Amino acid sequence: MKCPYCSHLENRVVDSRLNKDYTITRRRRMCEACRRRFTTYERLEVTMPMLIKKDGRREAWDRHKVVDGIKKACEKRPVSIEQIEEFADDLERELQDLGEREIPVDQVGERVMDGLRRLDGVAYVRFASVYRQFKDLNEFMHELKSMLTTPGEPE
Repeated sequence: MKCPYCSHLENRVVDSRLNKDYTITRRRRMCEACRRRFTTYERLEVTMPMLIKKDGRREAWDRHKVVDGIKKACEKRPVSIEQIEEFADDLERELQDLGEREIPVDQVGERVMDGLRRLDGVAYVRFASVYRQFKDLNEFMHELKSMLTTPGEPE
């Protein structure tokens, strides 16, 4: 593992921990050259379904793209990186459990919106405004009203 600070290749593991589902190993490492510490994550590599874009193109699953979109929606909100990573883990597990080789991108977007609705209302509205590409204020207000009238959702 190359040190992100000095690019030295020799380091040692200082601490290892598993996440709550025992699917990811978090390792704290220390570079033998510069003595700085950094964290790596090991996860089982599994085959994710291909995404079918709205125009029919096929695209490989990109966890970073999804996490970046969720981070943007949650910017300046009381949502931790750990919550976002857990959200992405859950989403990946959900998609794998479907057992499909290809999934329309709409299904992923809807699942992200459902999760954000439960996680943080403002983040949900931010994501929905970009994802649904509201044409005018009326569409946006309709989405807000439906969110506010959905029973059992956090405020």
